Amino acid sequence: MDVEYQHLPPPLQGGIFQAKTNTATGVVVLGGSSGRVDVARARLFASQGATVIALRWFGGEGQEPGICEVPLEIFFAATDYLMELGCRRIVLVGTSKGAEAALLTAVHEPRISAVIAMSPSSVVWGNIGPGLDGISWPERSSWTLRGTPLPFVSSDPEWVQEYRDGLVAYRGLFERCLQVHESEIELATIPLEKTTAEILLVAGGDDALWPSDEFAAAIVRRRAASGLLTQLVLGEDAGHRILLPGETTPRSSLRAHGGSETADAKLGRLAWEYILAAL
Repeated sequence: MDVEYQHLPPPLQGGIFQAKTNTATGVVVLGGSSGRVDVARARLFASQGATVIALRWFGGEGQEPGICEVPLEIFFAATDYLMELGCRRIVLVGTSKGAEAALLTAVHEPRISAVIAMSPSSVVWGNIGPGLDGISWPERSSWTLRGTPLPFVSSDPEWVQEYRDGLVAYRGLFERCLQVHESEIELATIPLEKTTAEILLVAGGDDALWPSDEFAAAIVRRRAASGLLTQLVLGEDAGHRILLPGETTPRSSLRAHGGSETADAKLGRLAWEYILAAL
């Protein structure tokens, strides 16, 4: 399907794809901590007839240089824009920290119809990189709402780095933080029982960056306790990178992601049919 790409109007940053024959579905694609504006993934969703925003939500002009006290209002604004264009079904697609943002947004933005959270977190974590003040430490929340930082699970400066294939594997850090700071978990948990949005989780059992499979299971349990159904697509051998049909992502030279090209793509193909249904 032919799609047209344009830059987003300020204050939004990134781009938007619109199909010549589009549906009433609007999609916001949120990348992870790499800061990449995921234009390729946005184009993939637009090929299905959706109007799709590839959003830059940090690291842009006037934005927080890192994921540090990023206002959730930026995601509300993207929803506003899609609705102004006539979209009536709003779907957030987030990966890793972008999935954390998408799930939080659904809790506080009732116009979100569905969230597709890939390699998600079930809790809020501290900042990655500096805020507007250029300061990275002491640790602060990744997110704010109406100017107030959201509670988060603290890091552990005493964690000893673990390695996999010569790269740092951070999964053990996040697992340790949940143990060391157990008292912080309840306040930092993303209260997904408070949203009516459909939730689709996609996670790899071999995720070496953080335990997204455990996070996803925790989300399913919490929502089930409130009588809410959550879809979970799990690939036992897949890692943190989940490759949807036609996607290729260079392997990181800094962090271990786990999985393999074959397993990550297999999970992406399996998830795709569920993703199409969510659209």
